[in-house]
This record gives sequence, C-alpha cells and structure tokens, in this order.
Amino acid sequence: ASFTLRLPTPTDRAETADFSRTRTGWRTILFNCDCHSFQEVASQLVRAIRCDYQRGLALANVVHLTGSATVYWGPRESCEAVAETLGMIGLRVSVTE
Repeated sequence: ASFTLRLPTPTDRAETADFSRTRTGWRTILFNCDCHSFQEVASQLVRAIRCDYQRGLALANVVHLTGSATVYWGPRESCEAVAETLGMIGLRVSVTE
C-alpha cells in the first residue's frame, strides 16, 4: 500500500503549537534529547511545521525544559508528515490522539 504524506500548509498554521491552551485530536509530540543543538531542532521545526525560526527556538526550549512538547495539532496524516520531517534528523517524536 502506498500513501502520500501532506506537509502542513500555511493555512494549517492555526494548528501549530500554542503553549497557552489544551487541544484535543491528533498531535505530534517532540521529545528532548541531548544529541541535537537548539539550532538544529529549531531549523527542523521550521521545515516541519512551517513556523518562523524564533518560534522554532521557543518550542525547542520548551522541549528542553519539560522533556517534551506538542508541536503540532491537526489531521492524523499531517501529524505523521510533521513527525517524519522531524525524524529525518533523528529527533524522537510520537503521533497520538
């Protein structure tokens, strides 16, 4: 079976992580590791969730301080695409509902 991963589009930005509220549905969780720099993580977040670099750094900091963070909410396929992009550099991620 083949499938196509759809990366988030700019219109999906509303589904990108917001530290101030809780959401339900599918989400991509990024876990802390000591094998990547903040810059590497931020740059990959820019690619994966199409945020700006400062937002990527802020998310990387939350992951560093708390051990994990939900970095994307949306349809399952989009969450899986985000996870795949983050995983390309060996970041630990999970997709859950």
